[in-house]
Amino acid sequence: MDKISKRWIDEWNPDDAAFWRKTGKRVAWRNLGWSILAENIGFSIWLVWSVVAARLKQVGFHYTTDQLFQLVAIPGLVGALMRFPYTFAVPKFGGRNWTVVSALLLLIPTLSLVYFVNRVDTPFWLMATAAATAGLGGGNFASSMANISFFFPDKEKGFALGLNAAGGNIGVSTVQLLVPIVVGYALLPSSAGKKLHLENAGLLWLPLIAISVVGAFLFMNNLSSARSNFKDQMVVAQRRHTWIMAWLYIGTFGSFVGFSAAFPLLLKTQFPEVSTNLAFLGALVGSIARPIGGKLADRIGGAKVTFWNFVAMTTATVGLLYALQVKAFPLFLFAFLLLFITTGVGNGSTFRMIPVIFRSFHAKRVLGQGDGALAEAMIVARRETAAVIGMVAAIGALGGYFIPRAFGASIKATGGATAAVSWFIAFYVTCVGTTWWCYLRRSFMTRRLPSLASAQA
Repeated sequence: MDKISKRWIDEWNPDDAAFWRKTGKRVAWRNLGWSILAENIGFSIWLVWSVVAARLKQVGFHYTTDQLFQLVAIPGLVGALMRFPYTFAVPKFGGRNWTVVSALLLLIPTLSLVYFVNRVDTPFWLMATAAATAGLGGGNFASSMANISFFFPDKEKGFALGLNAAGGNIGVSTVQLLVPIVVGYALLPSSAGKKLHLENAGLLWLPLIAISVVGAFLFMNNLSSARSNFKDQMVVAQRRHTWIMAWLYIGTFGSFVGFSAAFPLLLKTQFPEVSTNLAFLGALVGSIARPIGGKLADRIGGAKVTFWNFVAMTTATVGLLYALQVKAFPLFLFAFLLLFITTGVGNGSTFRMIPVIFRSFHAKRVLGQGDGALAEAMIVARRETAAVIGMVAAIGALGGYFIPRAFGASIKATGGATAAVSWFIAFYVTCVGTTWWCYLRRSFMTRRLPSLASAQA
């Protein structure tokens, strides 16, 4: 058997042009394709409660509005927490192996949903527990991104990671488009005669999970060069750039997943005359924008794109605040879609910054020690980049919890969502300042990371 077709690949050097052209590119793109499928399904299941919760009252459940927002938010919290072990699972067990396992774990939230949505006497705590298991789908993103980061050369990492993330992110749009359609049809004989079949929101994904498991098992690879122990990975917790990028990623990805989760229920509560079926548009434009953000960052620099993107996010959120105050739905939808686009662009640009920052950091560390030391430092940089991507993805995903909870608390306390949006504006302002202070100031570029500016070009 060709060593490049083995389940474990021992020799992998994507930055070698000859290797990449002959075999590396084909293998990397094959792994990326199956990774996107698995991640897409994971995202869909992670956000499925954003659609289901908005329809529970229609089938007889008597939860309060705040409780419904909690059902939307809890998977976000669990998904964020699950991203830590999922990140460390790739270097421990291998990217292919963990893709198979993580896809199989998605049977837990799907089957739980099928069971409980048909029992209107289910107490809230038990329904919340069922919703929490959907967080397993959120963990898939961190392991997928960490895995794919090893396959591509540095010059193509931004686009590859952006494409991988976009393929996963679009699962949010998929679930918000398809579930409202399929819940109108009886897929099980026992559900015949009902007007709304919420169990279909779980049944829909079962055949896709099976395809994902078989495809990953047969066609993906593990990389020996990606293997490392927990101690080696945790060293990134000592890098201050890990925490800076985590803060910025809360602003980009955290906003994307949080707004995606809250959008259908927010529409239902603030504009009840408007169909929640429009909710898929936000996640769709945000997902499409993500590889664009990565590509822009490859060309002109991640820090520049991220800075101006946060300026745009702040502006869009101000427009959203005004739209909510005057109850103008066209402006509300326009501002929200613009906000979703900027979350997508920012997702791509922030992730592009991470390999640049850590490659520059380790290059400076071995400056003047020769080509051998530099080559070894780049291997360490790739491993740390994967670990940082996972940690940043985990922390950033907390937005999937805090944003729906903020909307729910704001509506409960004031009757509207404007208080929550005001806090979001203040947060984005801090992201603008942080990006400029840490990565765009001339003194930082020349004194602290002298190779960062050229590496971003």
